[in-house]
Amino acid sequence: MLTLSNVSAGYGGVDVIRDISIEVNGNVSIIGPNGCGKTTLLKVIANILPSKGKVEIMGKQFSEMKRREISLNIAMLSQQPSIYFAFSVFDTVMMGRYLHIRGRISDSPIKEDKDVVIKALEAVNLLSERDKDITKLSGGQLQRVFLARALAQEPKIILLDEPTNHLDLKCQIEIIDYLKQWAKEGNRAVVGVLHDINLAMNLSSHFVVMKDGIIKADGDIDSIITSGLLNEVYEMEVGEYMKESLSKWSL
Repeated sequence: MLTLSNVSAGYGGVDVIRDISIEVNGNVSIIGPNGCGKTTLLKVIANILPSKGKVEIMGKQFSEMKRREISLNIAMLSQQPSIYFAFSVFDTVMMGRYLHIRGRISDSPIKEDKDVVIKALEAVNLLSERDKDITKLSGGQLQRVFLARALAQEPKIILLDEPTNHLDLKCQIEIIDYLKQWAKEGNRAVVGVLHDINLAMNLSSHFVVMKDGIIKADGDIDSIITSGLLNEVYEMEVGEYMKESLSKWSL
């Protein structure tokens, strides 16, 4: 579905991530200490940050695709922004349809767009708030609106950059569970940067472990837990904690 080959990228001429090669054919959790390059990697996948190397989606290189085509395939859900406009919930989610609407003769939403938005709002349990001004929402509700906007885009891949920080535990689990089902039903994928290891393990069994801008490990959770690598990456004993957490998710 998504392939990165020898990708490097950064800021001001200095590479933050170096020689990254991964394949995404299902849900992937990216973990590692702060500053290791996780968000930079997501920005490359989202085509926000220029990179060296090769990025492909569905066998087609980014360099051969227009920005609109890439954006129709990939949506990104980040931490809650500090600046946003006072639109209604419905209109905010409708922004996810922008690329679909722009490709038509008419620049106005049609019934199909409205149906997609309603379905997205139902998915995050906010349909009853459709006419409310988003500035009147709680932090958790607002983040669910932004998730609905990503769903309305109808991408093949959703990128998560610590999107559950403003949500209570129940809502965090519900969103991760929903995204797992969303990916499974539509041959889609979720690539998540999550500091909460429990949520990361609930999202996927495929982990990419990063440190100092490079990939230290790429594989299933069992091989990563037993390798002792996580203790080295985090410079503390985390392997046993992850084993205990994994056993809880397996119940």
